[in-house]
Amino acid sequence: MDIAAQLTVNSLIAGSLYALVAMSFNLIFGATRFFNLAHGALATVGAYGTFYVGVVLGLPLSVAVAGGVLTAALAGYALERLVFRPLRARKASNLVLLIASLGILIAVEAILAIFFTSQFKTLSVLTGAAQTIHIGSAVITHVQLTMFASAVLVCGTLWLVLSKTSFGRAIRAVSDDAEVAKIVGINTNVIIAALFVIGSAIVGLSGVLYGLDTGIEPRLGFMLLLKGVIAAIVGGIGNVYGGFLGAFLVGFAENFGIWFISGEWKEAIAFGLLVLFLVFRPQGILGKKHT
Repeated sequence: MDIAAQLTVNSLIAGSLYALVAMSFNLIFGATRFFNLAHGALATVGAYGTFYVGVVLGLPLSVAVAGGVLTAALAGYALERLVFRPLRARKASNLVLLIASLGILIAVEAILAIFFTSQFKTLSVLTGAAQTIHIGSAVITHVQLTMFASAVLVCGTLWLVLSKTSFGRAIRAVSDDAEVAKIVGINTNVIIAALFVIGSAIVGLSGVLYGLDTGIEPRLGFMLLLKGVIAAIVGGIGNVYGGFLGAFLVGFAENFGIWFISGEWKEAIAFGLLVLFLVFRPQGILGKKHT
């Protein structure tokens, strides 16, 4: 097997997963301007939602995936409506919002551990034996191919919505200046709530796909969040398309980096790339504009 070909495929798989997290994170950050650490918890909620619907209730894979994504979207809306909106109304600082989101992340992980235990669980009963596709000398599973297709489809859909619709123009207005958007008659609370629903559904999908590919445990959202935030910053914080590009850069850097050094350094490579961008190009690949 040509190791370069397999590393390229592995990089695309990792980049696709990070892209879903980074794009959804940047979508919400662009309008709210705070680091929502609870975003990672929604990936875990989506994964466990799929586990409950598909494994516990025994429903088909398509219903389980839809259930997981919907659960994450509803959880994201609930967090925005019950926690973050009241804090914004009280003019809470970004530090307060950050701490609140961290508390939610920790609480969600604990609640999931209580209900489902902290043991690693697989979703292989939903997908059956891993079916593989050979691309030259490289091998990829159907779930991994779905990851890549999902990342590309989500990016394309967001581009269409943000660029070609009145809803997208309202999102850009809120992202540019929420106060001015209010003056011209845009209901910023509705727009932000919608962004939380959309962003939570996307990150929930990332958790579902990760679970189908690897398995689930209560801390999976935190691990995905770390890589997603790195990708978001590398691509350009608040820039949806920058997050997409940054995710694949991180994926390629990680996987090709361990070609030359020990695999134990994989995490360090991602953070090393982050440090390089923060020092030499803090605005990221595409800068900080939302679109």
